[in-house]
Amino acid sequence: MTDQLDDRTLRLVFQSRPDILAGIQKAADTPARIALFNDIASFVYEQIGAADAQNGPASKRRRVDIAQLPTHTQTNGQAHGGLPPASLSAGVDAAAADPVLLEIKDISVSAPQRKKYDLCFTKHYLYARASGTSVPVQGIVYPWKDIEHAFYLPVPDKSQAQYNYVLLPRDSYLPTTKQVGANANTNDKQQPLEPLVFTVPATAPKPGTVAGPSAAAAEAVSDTYSSLFHWALVTSMRSAGNHACELIASDPRLFHSVARQSHRPGEKAVHVKAFRGTKDGFLFFLPTGILWGFKKPLVFLPLDRIVAVSYTNVLRTTFNMVVELDTDAPANGDANDNNTAATPIEKEVEFGMLDQEDYQAIDETYVRRHGLADRSMAEQRKAKRQLAENHRKPAAAASSGGDDAAAAADEGADGLTELERAQREAEQRLQDEEDELEEDYDPGSEGDSEGEGGSSEEDEDKEEEEEEEEEEEEGADRMQE
Repeated sequence: MTDQLDDRTLRLVFQSRPDILAGIQKAADTPARIALFNDIASFVYEQIGAADAQNGPASKRRRVDIAQLPTHTQTNGQAHGGLPPASLSAGVDAAAADPVLLEIKDISVSAPQRKKYDLCFTKHYLYARASGTSVPVQGIVYPWKDIEHAFYLPVPDKSQAQYNYVLLPRDSYLPTTKQVGANANTNDKQQPLEPLVFTVPATAPKPGTVAGPSAAAAEAVSDTYSSLFHWALVTSMRSAGNHACELIASDPRLFHSVARQSHRPGEKAVHVKAFRGTKDGFLFFLPTGILWGFKKPLVFLPLDRIVAVSYTNVLRTTFNMVVELDTDAPANGDANDNNTAATPIEKEVEFGMLDQEDYQAIDETYVRRHGLADRSMAEQRKAKRQLAENHRKPAAAASSGGDDAAAAADEGADGLTELERAQREAEQRLQDEEDELEEDYDPGSEGDSEGEGGSSEEDEDKEEEEEEEEEEEEGADRMQE
């Protein structure tokens, strides 16, 4: 049993992951652990050597594959050529060989890893690398043509204004029936990249933060981090031929919560708090779809994928929102592509514990404006909906015409469709007719034999006789007149 790490083998195996190498060196504090790490490194090195002997050098093979790929872009979440969905290790060598045009240092990345990195812009790639290194971080290498959605959103619940950039590669954002994890490798098929999320302050970049051949051009748009990244992201995507992806920013004129932000009272919140399962997060209702973040896994539901929206579990202060999705198209690549792991998407996605105060803004400002079907009245829901009653009414409306408003709010709150309501009314009419027939029916002796109380029948006869006498007296009076 050796008492020293095999640094040469470890560096060859983990040359693209200096963070893992540093972690091994720190954890190798006993002879048993040193031996274990050496065995792991030797095994991985042998596997890499066997693969290279069979298929040729990995770096050469990847470069040839990339050079032969078509250059068409993709739309609506489906690939129409372009680069294939990248696995965690794919593209690292190609990105490292691509000259860096712009480098922005010390950026706080929160997904897929939480750490400060330098972000590097090349002609074909955006990637992260650790400070002081020249190797891209594995799993944070994004071909520009693979980025399908890009968002610019304020970070909630922060006293100082900060903003998140969210970049969603193809097949990385729809909820699947079986989530494809970062370390999953099913049947050696390529797995899609995870979304990239990084945070910038509302201030200008510090001196020395921006470097590279394009730094001079970037200086003209470096009044703030936001203006710098807007220019860098859009320019890079367009130069790489990605014209379908737009950088979308939240807009309080299109949607905002009625809840007041205590930490920034002068700013309208463009998000609402919501749970997905046991995880708390934030919903952003954007022009192109609904985003839930910023915890992993991020979920984005494009408008063209949404079939209907329903409201369930309506309580006094909260309610749940269920979004039904179109599942016809595969979620992760073409199911016929042997190089891609196809996973079906979830039929319904539920977000819980939304504040009742935000119901009207969500339903009227977003759901109805975008023509999304409301299936809350469907039979399978059977929700106890009192949204109109629970929604806080303005004081003016409560003081004037409050009774009329409450009566109007009760209409349609029975949870029935028009067809069901009409059927219920027809059944009620039939019941009323049967009751009238029963009132006119004289059971005779049967009532006595069945033990029915005779006193009630005698009272009814007396009432009928009195009514007849009154009618005769009224008739006589009219004749005299």
